[in-house]
Amino acid sequence: MDPLIIGAIVIAVLAVAALALAVRNSDTSTAIGQLSDETVKRDRKVDIPEPEKVTVAAGKEIEALGSARGRAALVAAESAPPVAYVPPDPETLGVARRQFLNRGILAMFGLGITSFGAASIGFLWPQGVSGFGSKVTVGRIPDIQAAIIAGNGFFYVPEGRMWITEYPAAALEKAESQYGFFGQVEQGLKAGVVATYQTCPHLGCRVPECTTSQWFECPCHGSQYNRVGEKKGGPAPRGMDRFPMEVNAANELIVDTGTVIQGPPIGTNTTGQEAEGPNCISGAEEH
Repeated sequence: MDPLIIGAIVIAVLAVAALALAVRNSDTSTAIGQLSDETVKRDRKVDIPEPEKVTVAAGKEIEALGSARGRAALVAAESAPPVAYVPPDPETLGVARRQFLNRGILAMFGLGITSFGAASIGFLWPQGVSGFGSKVTVGRIPDIQAAIIAGNGFFYVPEGRMWITEYPAAALEKAESQYGFFGQVEQGLKAGVVATYQTCPHLGCRVPECTTSQWFECPCHGSQYNRVGEKKGGPAPRGMDRFPMEVNAANELIVDTGTVIQGPPIGTNTTGQEAEGPNCISGAEEH
């Protein structure tokens, strides 16, 4: 049955019960009865005694009696200085317990609503975002290129969870034709660098560099990628994911780590780079 119908029935029953109780109380207060003849005859035979006469003293007699008794009980009172008048505090005057409880409940409600509102505003208020998930200014292009050379071909940026490697200018034409996301990384590629996400697209392991082969090689399941993150072997479903790049007027590389671009599909090879030395991970054949 519908809960609304059940509620209406309950209210109706309670209303009928309240009405019946009110009618009964009214009948009881205004009830008029009639005595039987036998009761009236029995009452006539009962002798009602005459009320005793009470002698009431006159006012002067009571006054004289009270004066005599009062003089006997009077004791001389000690004189005392008058008490200074202190006006009552208007804040507490007339505050009853019910008023105190009502004010306390209202204060608690107000405090709760205020706290909730402040927390909501704090949660929704825009915060300054930095690090991974935001736009990271890596540095000036010449400084980045120097850091790549110092890292034997790889430059890791922990703030953005990314690798920065060199992208050869000779591969730009192939990148434009094979990368569907070329427009998002064009400025970085033309500046000679590429930013790849550190996570392996296979099962999410962090992919380290292999300085001997000059590839990225995943230690979890053996996926391998060339220096610009294009897949070379292993079970990964695509190349390493990457981030949009832009170069500002100060020649600084800015990487948007809040946007992850899926890596190039299997078979993409814009640079033609093969392993330049022994692999760090062995047995990473194609799956």
